[in-house]
Amino acid sequence: MISLWSDSVSLPEFKAQDRDINVDVLIIGGGITGILCAYMLGKAGVDHALVEADRICSGATKNTTAKITFQHGLIYQKLIKRFGAERARMYLEANAEALEEYRSICGTIDCGYRERDAYVYSRDNRRTLENELDALKEIGYTAEFAGGLPLPFPVAGAVRFKEQAEFDPLKFIAAVSRGLNIFENTRVMELTGNGAVTENGKITAKKIIAATHFPFINKHGSYFLKLYQKRSYVIALDSVPELDGMYIDEAENGISLRNVNNVLLVGGGGHRTGKKGENWAVPEAFASEYYPQCKVVYRWAAQDCMSLDGVPYIGRYSKQTPDFYVASGFNKWGMTSSMAAAKILADMVTGKENRFAPVFSPSRSILRRQLAVNAFEAVTNLMTVSSKRCPHMGCALKWNSQEHSWDCPCHGSRFTGSGKLIDGPATGDLKHE
Repeated sequence: MISLWSDSVSLPEFKAQDRDINVDVLIIGGGITGILCAYMLGKAGVDHALVEADRICSGATKNTTAKITFQHGLIYQKLIKRFGAERARMYLEANAEALEEYRSICGTIDCGYRERDAYVYSRDNRRTLENELDALKEIGYTAEFAGGLPLPFPVAGAVRFKEQAEFDPLKFIAAVSRGLNIFENTRVMELTGNGAVTENGKITAKKIIAATHFPFINKHGSYFLKLYQKRSYVIALDSVPELDGMYIDEAENGISLRNVNNVLLVGGGGHRTGKKGENWAVPEAFASEYYPQCKVVYRWAAQDCMSLDGVPYIGRYSKQTPDFYVASGFNKWGMTSSMAAAKILADMVTGKENRFAPVFSPSRSILRRQLAVNAFEAVTNLMTVSSKRCPHMGCALKWNSQEHSWDCPCHGSRFTGSGKLIDGPATGDLKHE
């Protein structure tokens, strides 16, 4: 099970830490968020080091569908209701600036970058599309209603954002990571008052950024309550005509579509990690119905951190940790969110004010409906009798027969059948019985 991106590029290799290190900023996590943080700090002349427990982009980044857009589903009507028009406008502007930053960087490298309009469509609910258009108008952005889409099924219409983008994320990372101070195969074992201890030595740092997808420190921030994880599934179909755009269904379990050359990426089948789902059966059934003549050439799954209110957590890890920062909870929109996070955190660690920081503050209210759901899942699985338990917080693991893994319904850690760690927030393998 390998993604299209992983099969198309060889990433540069970096040595493991081989001595004690002293830097101004330590970045933990070598996915696109951590690497963009390092890139931004490097441009600013900040002494930094990035450590990755495995190889760079060995986690979530390689499994993205790689859409660079500030159209995050029908989100803006929801943001206005939750936070007001001003915060919703700032959310859009932060992600629009992220898109512009990608446009600038990708103009100098070969990473398959191309501009495409983005559409969020509805099969049967035109009114919800009109509500989103009204919300966007209220915050000062002009989107369009689109009908007559080149999709193989009828729709009620779509909200269209012009001049969004797509790219090959690993080709992008291969280019921007060169020259950065990165240490691979360097796992952080614990944080200290002035840095971190790794498997290979000590790292002294004035400030630390946790860019580990799901935050791994439970003592601060309550991320074990504020976040949960979802699986989603992608197939790539060969020899499909160009759809000329990026498409996502407004429905919770709908289908997303976008082309990469003559290959069509079909995404769907999402469910909470550790719960039963239809997995690849959803995009495969779609392909069988609408593209029966096409061959599945790639098949992979993604894992996404979901926040309580639809907005990522970017900023100080908690009120009690002034020199410790975090970026997580990207809600399936990791490309623009990672760039926005890198720009915000680079400003914060260098003492600059960033006007978007309040929107993403991890210390904002957690009084959301999803909090009760997360707490219920945690309590239920902590009380479940099971011989397989997650080392993160002790929840009972569930066997995922489709992906042949042990998955945690509480916080999304995953392990191979033999107990080797696949995804965090757990930081080590299962103990042998």
